[in-house]
Amino acid sequence: MRDLVAKTAMDRRLAEIVRPVIEDMGAELVRLRLQGGRTPLLEIMADTPDGIEVDLLGEINTALGAVLDVEDPIDGEYTLEVGSPGIDRPLTRLKDFEAWEGHEAKLETVDLIDGQKRFKGTIMGTEGEEVLIEIDRPGGAVTIGLTFDLLADAKLVLTDELIRETLRARKAAGKSADVDESDYDEILTDTSNDGDA
Repeated sequence: MRDLVAKTAMDRRLAEIVRPVIEDMGAELVRLRLQGGRTPLLEIMADTPDGIEVDLLGEINTALGAVLDVEDPIDGEYTLEVGSPGIDRPLTRLKDFEAWEGHEAKLETVDLIDGQKRFKGTIMGTEGEEVLIEIDRPGGAVTIGLTFDLLADAKLVLTDELIRETLRARKAAGKSADVDESDYDEILTDTSNDGDA
């Protein structure tokens, strides 16, 4: 079964390089995207089960910069950004749908399913390789199953309950219950990659 961590062949190649580095530092690769443009942008999201601190993001950024300089998988200059997934995080692995059961999410499928590609509803967990989501229909709420391989994109919806649960988890982990936006949306950028190192 595939995941939504890395979509393109190049993203998957880059993920093979960066995943071991991130995991060796006690974190997980949540998402990787190489965006085109005049100067390509390599966006990497990392997290830990208890959330990720800015200091660890900085350490990951430095370690990845060094590994990518040696491996040199991207031609020319590019910008490396390492950040956290934020509160309204992308759901990129089947286990994410188990972890965030009971919360609202937006899902997009690769192909039309019953005339639609976008679904919004409450995550009801998983069953085998299916993501279960409760959606509103004219006759009332109904739970549908979408095979994980059919998903093109998925992310949590920012709700009051999601914020409350995030605060409770931070407090339980011994962290400040005060929300510092930089803890959730911190992006560390390294523009020193010139592809010639």
